[in-house]
Parts: sequence; C-alpha cells; structure tokens
Amino acid sequence: MPVALGSPGAPAAPPWANQSSGREFFLLGFAHVPALRPLLAALFLAMFLLTLLGNALIVLLTALDPALRAPMYFFLRHLALVEICFSLDIVPRLLVTLLRPGRGVSPAGCALQLLLVLSCVTSECFLLTAMAWDRYVAICRPLRYGAIMSPRLCHLLAATCWLAGVPVSLVFTVWLFHFPFCGPRGIRHFFCDIAPLLSLVCADTRVLEANVLAATVLVIMVPFCLIAVSYIGVLATVLQMPSATGRHKALSTCASHLIVVVLFYGTTGVIHLRPKASCSPESKQVVSLSYTLVTPMLNPLVYSLRNKEVKAALGRLCCSYQGSGCHE
Repeated sequence: MPVALGSPGAPAAPPWANQSSGREFFLLGFAHVPALRPLLAALFLAMFLLTLLGNALIVLLTALDPALRAPMYFFLRHLALVEICFSLDIVPRLLVTLLRPGRGVSPAGCALQLLLVLSCVTSECFLLTAMAWDRYVAICRPLRYGAIMSPRLCHLLAATCWLAGVPVSLVFTVWLFHFPFCGPRGIRHFFCDIAPLLSLVCADTRVLEANVLAATVLVIMVPFCLIAVSYIGVLATVLQMPSATGRHKALSTCASHLIVVVLFYGTTGVIHLRPKASCSPESKQVVSLSYTLVTPMLNPLVYSLRNKEVKAALGRLCCSYQGSGCHE
C-alpha cells in the first residue's frame, strides 16, 4: 500500500513539490546524484575560477601588449569577454543549486538568466564567424588584409556580434514568460533554458517551439556554414602554395580557431539540434556542461598553448611584474 507524502515514514517531498501555487522556480540540476553534489560543486568551482583567470588573462594580454594588436587578437579579446559573461551567468547559480537545492529562483531571475544565455551563445556564434572571416582575408587576400580588416570594420563587426543576439533573445524570453506555468515549478536542468521551461507551460506552445527551432537553426547553422565556406577558401589557397613551410605556417594560424569551433559547435549542435525523444534531461545536463563550463575553460588554454605570440606576450607580462630584466 503506497505511503502518502507527509505521513509518518513517507519520503521527504522535494522543496518545489508544495509550491504549485507559488511563483518561484526550482532548478533540479543533478538531482539524480545527490551524494555527488558537494564533489561536483568543488569541481565546478575550480573550473569556474580557471575560466575567469584564463579569459581575464587573454583580455589583459590582448589589450596591453603591442604585439597583439592584430584583428585576430581583437576578436579573441571579445570572445574571452563573452566567455566571462557566460560563465558568470551560469556557474554561480549552478553552485547555489548544488549546495542549496531547496532555494528557489524568481521568475525575473530565471528570465534574466535565459536572456543572457541566449545572447551569449548567439554572440559567440557570430564572433567565431568573424574570426573565420579574418583568417580567410589574412590567407586568401594577404595584400589587402590591412585595408579590408580596418579598425573601423573590426569594431563594427564586434558591436554586431555583441548586439546580434539581443533582439532574438529578448523576443523569445518575453514570449515564453508570457505563458502561464502550472503545477510544481521544478526545472530539470541546472540553468533556465527554453526546453525545460516549455515543459512547465500549460498552454499550446507549438508556434513558439517552431519559431525557436527556426531561430536555433539560423543562429547555429548559418554561422557554421559561413565558417565552413571561409575555411574551404583557406584550404584551397593553402594547397596552391608552393612552399611546405608556407602551408604549415598558414594552417597553424587557423588551428586554434578550428579547435574552438569544433568544441563549441560539437556540443551546442548536439544539445540544440538533437531530437527531444533521443535526449533525456540527465544526458542533456551532461552535454550542456561541455559548452557552459568546459569550452569556456579550454578556450584560453587552446589559444595560449598553440600560439607563440600569446606565449611570448605572457612571458613579457610575467617579466614586467617580476622586474627581473627578462630578455625575449
């Protein structure tokens, strides 16, 4: 005979179970592994600190070192800033969810997090596209590189990348939170995302879902196709170079960017373009960690370890702080 919740010997109800009439949401990230929550919190905190440190260092180096004034490093600085904003939006709330699972999130707080997530993901897609275009011009149009990638164009592209996601994210956030949410407000994710929030809506959301899918395809696939076209042009030009040294040098300038593109699109594509039926909430959380924690942490390492100019700039920065008269 089943035991009713609240009766002696019954299992404790989750904090959100009795909040059907309340307004707060409850993030249920990693609720299926409660024993691992303290360990996960410590791991994610370490990754968060590494992400902030690495990306802040990239911003500092590209802003202060005269040798890193090329457009490639200008866009790298903006990519690092996006990663910092993204991590600050996701990880603090994730740590609270792990350490204080009963704490609720206000609708305004949830909407703000969703707005920033959508904006940051869109900005990163466009920034990676701008970086691919920069590599295309540098390798395929080297004589006109300085004229094409002018400071004015670089600033215009950066502003476009930052602002591109604001209208779309604002429309979908306002549209989603215009619907009524019924029943217990337990979000089966570690941050406020569209899909888990849609599962809580007690209204017909088919029009919204169709528009979300169309926008997702445009935001993810169109930049990805532009990146692919850019690198097809790069590869065609590199293969025509007579010198093996020249080919290696040209490809090495693209390697870091290609690694970041694969990391970012490999995870976001899986999580946002995969059919719902083939992805459980638990597996979606694990995959989401890849582009919310792992990729932002690895990007500075990829660019610093594979780029001689960034490593040289880091060495000069260390020497300037040590004041030991280092020589390059």
